[in-house]
Amino acid sequence: MDRVLDWIDEGTQLCRGGMAELDAPSLLPGWSRRHVAAHLALNAEALGNLVSWARTGEERPMYPSAEARNADIEAAKSRPADELRSWFEEASAGLTAAMGTLTDAQWQTEVRTSRGVPIPATEVPWMRSCEVLIHAVDLGTGPTFADLPTDFLTALCDKIRSQRGNVPDVDGPLPQLAAYLSGRPYVDVLGSDGKPAQELPPWL
Repeated sequence: MDRVLDWIDEGTQLCRGGMAELDAPSLLPGWSRRHVAAHLALNAEALGNLVSWARTGEERPMYPSAEARNADIEAAKSRPADELRSWFEEASAGLTAAMGTLTDAQWQTEVRTSRGVPIPATEVPWMRSCEVLIHAVDLGTGPTFADLPTDFLTALCDKIRSQRGNVPDVDGPLPQLAAYLSGRPYVDVLGSDGKPAQELPPWL
């Protein structure tokens, strides 16, 4: 758990640097950096709902619906840049503080992801680490998968393989494998036939 919290801190710092200039496209098709910033703030609040669920036992879904989530991101992207940055900081700090209040027993509470998948609350820090580290790259301000912690990349590849299922047998440098498996731009990832791997749809 401590290491995952370190990943959250590192990803949050990378995102903070990537939000210095928000009026530009991100690397995600159809999304500006403003979209990414709004999503990251909303995600912190949504994961905070799961932490509250674990603490109180009262069900609190991440989002009212997928449609509401998307509409909130679209609406929030028009906020002033300083407001978006402040929102990200406050929501991120609020999630970290809330996670610090859970007891060992509360961490074992079953909650549900936005897709309705039941998980123990212990998965919440991992979910946030993925959001901040991967989207720090998606902001498109310099950091790449090669700049992310090696142990995070290894864990990410293992997690995606287990969740995607039927992932082709591929080989390549770890950062590029992580980019490939998460549906981001990649190079030097080859299939078992030695040919360039066929890209996968986005994960996350």
